[in-house]
Amino acid sequence: MPVRNAAIAAIFDEIADLLEIESANPFRIRAYRNAARTIQGLGADLRVLLDQGEDLTQIPGIGKDLAAKIKEIIDTGSCAALRKLHERVPPALSDLLRIPGLGPKRVGALYKALGIRTRKQLQSALQQRRIRNLPGFGEKTEARILEVLQADLQKKRHFQLVTAAGYAESLVKYLKDTKGVQDVIVAGSVRRCKETVGDLDIVATARRDSPVMDRFTAYDEVKEVLSQGTTRTTIVLKCGLQVDLRVVPKTSLGAALQYFTGSKAHNIAIRRLGQRRGLKINEYGVFKNDRRVGGATEKSVYASVGLAYMPPELRENRGEIELARRGPLPTLVQLPDCKGDLHCHTRASNGGNSIREMALAARAHNLQYLAITDHSKGSSIARSLDERRLLAQWQEIDRLNDELEGIYLLKGIEVHILEDGRLDLADTILGQLDLVLGSIYSDFGLSRAKQTRRIQRAMNHPHFSILADPSGRLLEERGPINVDMARVIHEARNRGCFLELNAQPKRLDLVDSYCQMAKQEGVLISIDSGAYRTSDFDNLRFGVGQARRGWLTPADVLNTSSLGKVCKLLKRTMQ
Repeated sequence: MPVRNAAIAAIFDEIADLLEIESANPFRIRAYRNAARTIQGLGADLRVLLDQGEDLTQIPGIGKDLAAKIKEIIDTGSCAALRKLHERVPPALSDLLRIPGLGPKRVGALYKALGIRTRKQLQSALQQRRIRNLPGFGEKTEARILEVLQADLQKKRHFQLVTAAGYAESLVKYLKDTKGVQDVIVAGSVRRCKETVGDLDIVATARRDSPVMDRFTAYDEVKEVLSQGTTRTTIVLKCGLQVDLRVVPKTSLGAALQYFTGSKAHNIAIRRLGQRRGLKINEYGVFKNDRRVGGATEKSVYASVGLAYMPPELRENRGEIELARRGPLPTLVQLPDCKGDLHCHTRASNGGNSIREMALAARAHNLQYLAITDHSKGSSIARSLDERRLLAQWQEIDRLNDELEGIYLLKGIEVHILEDGRLDLADTILGQLDLVLGSIYSDFGLSRAKQTRRIQRAMNHPHFSILADPSGRLLEERGPINVDMARVIHEARNRGCFLELNAQPKRLDLVDSYCQMAKQEGVLISIDSGAYRTSDFDNLRFGVGQARRGWLTPADVLNTSSLGKVCKLLKRTMQ
């Protein structure tokens, strides 16, 4: 099976872990860490990029050495650098680094003094009170590590949606190519487009003589088979992701999909509605006494309790059932509704492709317009644009607009919102653009009041179009800033500007609950790729999934508008 991005990122992370235990050069460690984060959030498959002849060194943070290692991992499934480290450092030690409170120095001390390599050995030593006497530990540290370890053992690892979806799509393709298999559908959190996923649920229909379960357990990515039966089998992939496969008859497909898609709270509410009507609803169907009255389709399950079909993204028991009782559910935004993308980067700052290449890729993704929004000079991003370079970029955009058909380029910039709320480019420059994105790239730790005032002041600038990356979060890396988002959304309504939903998998920012809040306030959301290279336009689907979780319809989304209309809307923000 092909090596996936997540596996490459995991190898780079492990190399960084082992180098850290060895107290290697911190710059070298950081290079592997940054590369792993970049690869984890990359929308495109690295194998596909190599097959297409793409230069991997154009990806931010990937130099010639790391590009060569990526190719080696894709070709062989392994990496010589990691094997050499394994000869010097027990690989299990890297797992201990993931326990809060255990840095590389302490992990090294535990190994050298007590021979501790695994969590089980660590737990035993902690319970026997053998750690408190080691230099740098002590009784309180020992108790704290034991408490954290026990809590950590109970935690379930989660994967970013893009990673889980990649594994799910490969499995679906693999299982469909099995004799006797009819349907293979991903359910669970992936189907609901949750931003992180704990495990995969797959529902299938197949003939009784189909070898689908044996083929499932023979999948090359399988690390462990937890259980195997005729209707249910559970495996764990090498990446640590658990996958459940359920095989049901055609008559139960809709009921099984509804049940295994969840959420649990939504399903409980639906079953209670059924009970009030004398119905029993489970993964096998809808029953009145012993008679089946529904379950072949999901639509029949919802119809049995007097409701219209519910899109999976709404199934969180956050008011969708009450809304359905009052009338038809909203027609949620879909990927084809998006006519443009208002946030992308090029080689002029930290992107990997030229303006022309980004334009052609946007057109290939059926987009009609694309805003070029490289970083401004005040950000910490390398090669960010000053006034001189920005003016030169405008000339290139004009030339391409005269030359290219089927795609129109807008002149934009992503400016840094300074601590006091000012923007980092002069008004004389900003006023000549089609749109201005404002983002926070520093001073993340301001108080709630200061952070809120900072954003409000920025939004009231005469040349401010869209608040990009509104919460500033990076999934699994950096939490959201402390800001009163309700006040920010209210300010956006008063000012007449917009908020972004950045579709980058490590961002998915704005979160779904704030999308709902913006919808209620009448503030339009721009679903943007935030693309750094041509393959990142694939991420728009994840942004649309997040928007659907926030109940957004095409009328709630800025970039579902035609070019003419979106230009008029943006122009109102630039005066």
